[in-house]
Amino acid sequence: MTRTTPHAVEPWPDLPLAAWRDSCATLHMWTQVVGKIRLATAPHVNHWWQVPLYVTPRGLTTSTMHHGKTPFRIDFDFQDHLLRLETSAGASESFPLGAYPVAEFYDRVLTALERLSLEVRIWPHPVEVVEAIPFDEDTAHAAYDPESVRRFWRILLHADRALHEHRSRFLGKASPVHFFWGSFDLALTFFSGRTAPPHPGGVPNLADWVAREAYSHECASAGFWPGNGAPAIDAPAFYAYAYPEPEDYAAAAVRPAEAFYSADMGEYVLPYDAVRRAADPEGMLRDFFSSTYEAAAELGGWDRGALERRSG
Repeated sequence: MTRTTPHAVEPWPDLPLAAWRDSCATLHMWTQVVGKIRLATAPHVNHWWQVPLYVTPRGLTTSTMHHGKTPFRIDFDFQDHLLRLETSAGASESFPLGAYPVAEFYDRVLTALERLSLEVRIWPHPVEVVEAIPFDEDTAHAAYDPESVRRFWRILLHADRALHEHRSRFLGKASPVHFFWGSFDLALTFFSGRTAPPHPGGVPNLADWVAREAYSHECASAGFWPGNGAPAIDAPAFYAYAYPEPEDYAAAAVRPAEAFYSADMGEYVLPYDAVRRAADPEGMLRDFFSSTYEAAAELGGWDRGALERRSG
């Protein structure tokens, strides 16, 4: 039996967006390629819950997908910096993650699928980004800094744990803790149980009906995002928002003091660096997630007695 020595959990790592902006953009597109394979093979689930990726002890995974009667999955391994494709029959393909363009990554993924007899057709266009270069034409995004990517994954591990703890207190309908490759964020959403007014749409390169399906019911969301694509923040941050936003939500007394409401984003923002430097990062996140949810639920008139675990 092979035995490995356990290591202490790393502290929250430093990862300013400027240090890996190009690598972040490339990885974003790579996750969209893989995510669209899940979209193409998974039965539809409300709020698009069939399409996200999930945090693992090594990176991100699609979890199990099905090509006809063949189960398979795709994993990003951010320890060894590999993409792995595996089937239930024991067949596998892998290739290294490195500084090469999205077009090459796209070709390598499709080739690996073909070798596994898992031909999957996807719409090769990015979503939720302003500059949507088709995957097979994208030679602009070609950066990959392994250490920065590893740090990003370590942050996701911490955030995943904190969001699962937050989810444990809610008894109502709630999403999994999952990584949306369109918006490139780790997210958790609670629902009041009531339908919501139609979402106005307007998300770049995303059909309005897609956004309306995602926001068909009243919700309060929280998560982590590395900061790409929003000049108003331009830094990693935890966030929280409500849809529809209740009256006076933007003026709510949320915790901790470092959190603020961004009118540009329509969300509460807690800078990642404030969490990283805190004496008790987990306690700070607990305050942020709980106080922003409570503001949404209280001001939105949610039935909190039926939706929340009050003890234990």
